[in-house]
Amino acid sequence: MVSPPPLQGLKVLEFAGLAPGPFAGLLLADAGAKVLRIDRHTTGVQVVPTPDLLTRHKSSIAVDLKSPDGVGFIKELAKTADVIIDPFRPGVLEKLGLGPQILCATNPRLIYGRLTGFRRDGKYAQMAGHDINYLAVAGVLSLLGRSGEKPHPPQNILADFAGGGATLFQGVLLAIIAREKTGMGQIVEANMVDGTSYLTTFTRQSLKLPLGSLPRGENVLDGGCPYYDTYETKDGKYMAVGALEPHFYAAFIKGLGLSNQNWEKRHSDRESWSEMKRQFETIFKSKTRSEWEKIFDGTDACCTPVLEYSELETDADREGDQRPAVTLRGTPCLAISEKATDPSIHGQGPGISGGSYIGKYLTPGQGGEEALKNWFGWKKGEDFDTKDGSVVLKPKSKL
Repeated sequence: MVSPPPLQGLKVLEFAGLAPGPFAGLLLADAGAKVLRIDRHTTGVQVVPTPDLLTRHKSSIAVDLKSPDGVGFIKELAKTADVIIDPFRPGVLEKLGLGPQILCATNPRLIYGRLTGFRRDGKYAQMAGHDINYLAVAGVLSLLGRSGEKPHPPQNILADFAGGGATLFQGVLLAIIAREKTGMGQIVEANMVDGTSYLTTFTRQSLKLPLGSLPRGENVLDGGCPYYDTYETKDGKYMAVGALEPHFYAAFIKGLGLSNQNWEKRHSDRESWSEMKRQFETIFKSKTRSEWEKIFDGTDACCTPVLEYSELETDADREGDQRPAVTLRGTPCLAISEKATDPSIHGQGPGISGGSYIGKYLTPGQGGEEALKNWFGWKKGEDFDTKDGSVVLKPKSKL
C-alpha cells in the first residue's frame, strides 16, 4: 500500500524559462507538487509558446508582467504559494516589483528559488551565457576532452541540468525541511558555476594526486587508461570498459581471450598502455557488439554495450522504461513511463502519454483555469478574467 507522492499539496509558481529552471520545476512536479508556469504575455502581441519540453504535470497561465494588473495578479498568487522559481538574470523580477523582499514579506512561508548561470555576486553576473560558458569559468570545461584535443562540453547536461536545475531542486527541498522546523520560508540561490564546481569536488581534488595529475585526457578516468574507455565493434557500435580494479581487469582480459599472455601483470604499467589500447581496439573490431555482449553479460569484467536511446525506447529487454531518479517505496514519485504498472517500483498512477521520450509543449494558458480553481477556488468571470490575453484579477465587489 503506497501513499501519495511526497510533495503533494505543494504549490509552485515557475516563471517560464529554458532548460535549468523548467527542469527544477519538473523535478518538483514529478514528486507531486502542483506547478503553474507563468508565461509572459505582452499586450497587442501574440503569445509565443515557450520552447520548453519539460512540462510533465504542469499547467500554464499567460500574464503581462509589465502591467500593474499582471504584477498584482502574481502578487496575489504568491500569497499562498509555497515555492517560486526565478530563472532570470539578477534584478529582472525586482524591477517588476516581484522580488523576494516584496513577495516574502506578504508570505513569510514562501521559498523563493533563484537560479542564475553565473554567480550573482561575481564579475560575470550581468553577462549572458550558456552551459559551455558556465563550465568554462568554473574550471570544469578544462577537464573535459581527449588528450591533445580542445576542451569539449557534454552537450548541456552538466551545467544546465545537474549543476543548475537539480541543484536548485535540492536547495528547495532543504528549505522545505528547514521550514518544517522554523515555520519560515527563505531565499534559495543556485548558480551553474558553483553547482558544477561542487559536482567536480572529487575530480578537482584528484588533480593533486597521481589519479588525475596528468594533462587532460591522459589520466585514469578521462580517457588515458585503456581499460577505462570505449571501443568500436565490428558493426560500428561501441562497448564501454571500466575494468579498473585488478580482479575486474582479469575478468575483462579473459573475455578478450588474452589470458595467460602476461597482460594481467601489466595492469598498472603505464608504459604499456598505448600498446594495450591498440591491442584492445583490434580485438573489439573482430566481433559485433551483440557478440561481445554475449561474452561479457553476467561477468564482473565491467564491460557493457553503449546503448542508444532509440534502442532503449523500443527494446523491451533493455532498461529503457525511464523512471524517477529515486524510488520512494512508501510515497513514490509520479510515473514518467507510459508502461508503469507497479507503484512501488515505477511511481504512482498512470504514466504520461509518450513516456519520457516524447516531450510536449505547454501552450500558454493550458490548464491554467483548472489550476486556479484547484489552488484558490477561483472561477473565470467571477474572480479572474483575461484582459488583452493576460490573466488579471477582477475587482472585488463592494458591499
